[in-house]
Amino acid sequence: MWEGATLLASRRVNQHRCQHACRSWQRYRPARESFALSPAVFLHLSIRQDISMVQWFGFVFVLMAVTCKTAEGKRDEVLYCSACVAIAEELKYSISQIDPKKTIDVGGFRLNPDGSLTDKKVPLARSETHLSELLEGVCNNMSEYALYEDPATKQQSYRRFAPRSSDGGNFPDFKNFKFSGPEGSESLKFACETIVEELEDDIIALFAQQDERVAQRLCSEVSGHCKSDAFQHTEL
Repeated sequence: MWEGATLLASRRVNQHRCQHACRSWQRYRPARESFALSPAVFLHLSIRQDISMVQWFGFVFVLMAVTCKTAEGKRDEVLYCSACVAIAEELKYSISQIDPKKTIDVGGFRLNPDGSLTDKKVPLARSETHLSELLEGVCNNMSEYALYEDPATKQQSYRRFAPRSSDGGNFPDFKNFKFSGPEGSESLKFACETIVEELEDDIIALFAQQDERVAQRLCSEVSGHCKSDAFQHTEL
């Protein structure tokens, strides 16, 4: 009789655990769907007495961090290298369109040799204020780029297909471009925005100087997006 009562109590405990697991299965539906947890795995996690609510959310947080880190490590080099080079090209062009004689007041004063004071000014084109403004809109220009395949090397990269006024309005040969619709330009724009967000200070510091190798320094040395052999021999 005692053994029967013990068995009955054990069954009730297990039944209670299963009911609790089922309720948890429904409650945490978004989390389990995000990580593709099977019912068996979720049931195993739910009925363990030593797993508390805090531990469960800790597990989810760690798993999300690992997932994000893995996704970051798999960045498309063609996409991100092209976006980086495009940023450099767009900024160089925008800077070239500003009158080099224009200056901007950056606050403070400069002491002249005669002892007088004048407002401290710097060239507008490469000022931090102007460069910050350019970075705010530079990624919108990614819609004027498309995937290009070099006919000789078959190497792919995103290049500008829309002509500028300084190009005389001449369109490039489109036969080597692969237009994939809005998806392609949106992917390039996202990569551009990611680079700007991560490296804004570095970009401003590089373009504040007149350096002909600014694209190579930014995209190869600073960001590392163009470090593979396939891109080392391209003109940055």
